[in-house]
Amino acid sequence: MAPESKRKKALYPANARLAKLRWSDFDHSALVQLKKLSNELHLSVASGDIVLLNASWYVTHTGLIRLAARRRCRGIEVHPIPEFSDALNRRYAFKATVYKTKETAGFVGYGDADPSNVSDLVRGAEMRVAETRAVNRALRKAYGIGICSVEEIGSVDRQSDAHSKNRPQPSNNNGNGSPTVRDRLCQLIRQHRLDANLVKSYATDFCGVKTLRDATREQVENFVQHLADWAEKDRNALLCQLNSYGRPTEEVVA
Repeated sequence: MAPESKRKKALYPANARLAKLRWSDFDHSALVQLKKLSNELHLSVASGDIVLLNASWYVTHTGLIRLAARRRCRGIEVHPIPEFSDALNRRYAFKATVYKTKETAGFVGYGDADPSNVSDLVRGAEMRVAETRAVNRALRKAYGIGICSVEEIGSVDRQSDAHSKNRPQPSNNNGNGSPTVRDRLCQLIRQHRLDANLVKSYATDFCGVKTLRDATREQVENFVQHLADWAEKDRNALLCQLNSYGRPTEEVVA
C-alpha cells in the first residue's frame, strides 16, 4: 500500500482516539459522522480541521483551506458588497467565489457579520468575520460539505454586557504585587497550551492594530480578559478561532 493511502487509512482511528480525549460529549452518533468526515474528506482533529460543539461537528476555516489545497483549488475571489454594508454600524457583507478548476464555473457563497451576530470576543473584527464566512460557505458548496463551519455560528455562550462590566479587569501595576497584563497573557498561554504566535495574531486583529505596540492598555486588558473567559468556557472553540489565523483567506492556488 502506498504511504499516502496508509496515512489516509490511519486518519480515522487517530481522529477517534483524540476526539475521545478532547470532548466529553463524543458519543456513537458523533463517531459515525467522524468516520465519514475522516474517510471522505480527510479532515483531521489534530490539525484543527473539525471541532465538536454541543455534540455536533463543525468544520473550521483552517480545515476548509487545507481541503481546498489538497484538491488543488484554482483560486478564491472575495469582494465586499457595498449595498449591504454599513461601516459606521460595523455591518459588512462579502461575496466569495471558489474556482475548483480553470474549466468549472465558480461556486458562490455570501457572508455577513455585525455586532449582533458575532461573539463578544471578535467585536471590532466584523469585516474579517464576514469575509471568512463568505469564503467558508463557498468552499462548503464547492466540495459538498454538509456541516456548518464554526466561524458561521453567531457566538459562543455570550454573556450580557452588564456581567462583562462587573468582571474584575487584570492589573498592569508592578508596584502592588499584581501580575502585569503581559504576565497574565503569558500565564494563559502556558495554562491552556496555546500557540503564542497565533495568540499574538489574534490579539492584533482583536485590537484593530498592526502591532501590539500600537494597542492601548485598555485594549490589551480587554483582550486578555476575553481570552481568559473563552479559554475557561470552551478551549476547543478558542483553538478553532486561533487556527483561523494560521493561513491566508484570500486565495488558494494550485
